[in-house]
Amino acid sequence: MMAPEHALAVGLGAALRGRGWLCATAESCTGGLVAAAITSISGSSAWFERGFVTYSNEAKVEELGVLPKTLATHGAVSEQVAREMAEGAMRRSHAQCALAVTGVAGPDGGTPDKPVGTVCFGFAASGRKPMTTTRHFPGDRAAVREAAVREALGGLAAIVAAG
Repeated sequence: MMAPEHALAVGLGAALRGRGWLCATAESCTGGLVAAAITSISGSSAWFERGFVTYSNEAKVEELGVLPKTLATHGAVSEQVAREMAEGAMRRSHAQCALAVTGVAGPDGGTPDKPVGTVCFGFAASGRKPMTTTRHFPGDRAAVREAAVREALGGLAAIVAAG
């Protein structure tokens, strides 16, 4: 793992330990890289509850409870789906917060509306309104996925730290 991801995962762990919270992840285009970054930290079992890798639409529905209508209306790469993924990860775990990542890592799969590098994030936390954001990352598949991991870890850490 690269140094920025490691530092972000350490920061997330510190924020979670400070609140006594567990987190969960729901990943599509990152394929478990966020969970891998977290679990590379010794002692992460104290604050990481579980990770879901839901690459297909069927997995998003079956594992996280994403509504088929949301997928049909907005597509898998959308803030609406990212929000439902994060909320589903919280519902189907014992975590107090969750992050979700869904996007187009490339090199194929991009469209004019959702070009390669488009990644949507969802963040859910106990007692907080879910938050979503969309980012557009440059580079090849590996670069997009690495940038998405950094954004996901940093985004959840900021939410946890903010209370």
